[in-house]
Amino acid sequence: MRHLLLKELLQLRRNSFLPRLILLFPVMIMCVMPWVMDMEVRNVGLAIVDNDHSLLSRRLIQRVSASSYFRTPSLLPSYEEALRWVEADKADVILEIPQHYERDFGRGSVPTVFVAANAVNGTKGSLGSSYVTQIVALNLSASLKRPVRQAEAVSFSPLSLYNSHLDYKRYMIPALMSILVMMMCGFLPALNIVGEKESGTIEQINVTPVGKLQFILAKLIPYWCIGALVLSVCLLLSWLLYGITPQGSVGLVYLLSMLLALVFSGLGLAVSNYSDTMQQAILVMWFFVVCMMLLSGLFTPISSMPPWAQAMTRAIPTRYYIDAIRTVFLRGGTLTDILPQTLALLCFALAFCLWAVLSYSKKS
Repeated sequence: MRHLLLKELLQLRRNSFLPRLILLFPVMIMCVMPWVMDMEVRNVGLAIVDNDHSLLSRRLIQRVSASSYFRTPSLLPSYEEALRWVEADKADVILEIPQHYERDFGRGSVPTVFVAANAVNGTKGSLGSSYVTQIVALNLSASLKRPVRQAEAVSFSPLSLYNSHLDYKRYMIPALMSILVMMMCGFLPALNIVGEKESGTIEQINVTPVGKLQFILAKLIPYWCIGALVLSVCLLLSWLLYGITPQGSVGLVYLLSMLLALVFSGLGLAVSNYSDTMQQAILVMWFFVVCMMLLSGLFTPISSMPPWAQAMTRAIPTRYYIDAIRTVFLRGGTLTDILPQTLALLCFALAFCLWAVLSYSKKS
């Protein structure tokens, strides 16, 4: 085993590209992605059509223009012109103020304001129209010239637990750590054995008395160490750059991440055992990684998926990791809180590593 591990380390050291990738890839992801992967939409293009040209309509335009979520709104003469701006991708949302907007206020009625959104980008369209709707509602309540009913006087004060400032970086960093562990501990082992097949060095191993279990363990252990190194870099950068640290035990974060590294390194070696070329291994591994990311609840809540998709997620190991790591990282959960997810990850890790051992065919 010692000689096999030494061989793996020598091969890794002689590769001038992989050590740089192992260090630079997590640095790149942690420094750039928390700023990019933000669900808070800003710089929404807004086209305003004012058909009333009154004091109240100008007040509404000023309120909208003061919002930081929109670019400087464009005043257009007609709805048709505003629609052409949307088709030319110059605007995302249209706000049309009707005629007699101020007169309806004077009569005590609430006028109808038309809001249209470009839904080609569904997230930007829905959030942009929601921003405009909220501003219009605030303007209506401020300008309404009648006593406020008791039902309208009720106010709500939302309380956000565990992430009180709704900092999206705090929500995304555990997800980015899972992506890095999946990529580094999945793709590198998937290219390992098939790389030796292409170079011909696997035949030298096959004629030695090295057993299948020893051979696979010698392949797995270096990638567990790489997974621990990548996780350490992620935790260090999240603390240095964003001031974000786990609310729970750091040891539990390492435990969960090492179990996930076991899962994907075992899967990667199993894929490598069945593959004949690097291109085949990359495509097969990419298929598994993408499916597991999309069905893990990483980007879309599992409760929002259809029932058949929710049933499929029970066979996805990343679902249990995402649930557990967010519980520990954001909520400060203990081992008792994440025991079912930990046991599920352990079962997946043992199953995939056993699959990697059994699928390796030693030909003399």
